[in-house]
Amino acid sequence: MPWFAGWGTLALVNAGLAQGKNRSGLLWFALSLLFGPLATLALVLLPKVRQTLF
Repeated sequence: MPWFAGWGTLALVNAGLAQGKNRSGLLWFALSLLFGPLATLALVLLPKVRQTLF
């Protein structure tokens, strides 16, 4: 079960990374629990979301 702690830690890191890119931390936390490193790869490749249009 040591992989379980690593998987949960990765989900927390991804949530922080998502918030840094102006994305939902909770959504990416859940996606990371399901998909693990694949969610990390997707998050790293996605561009940062702009907050406003102007």
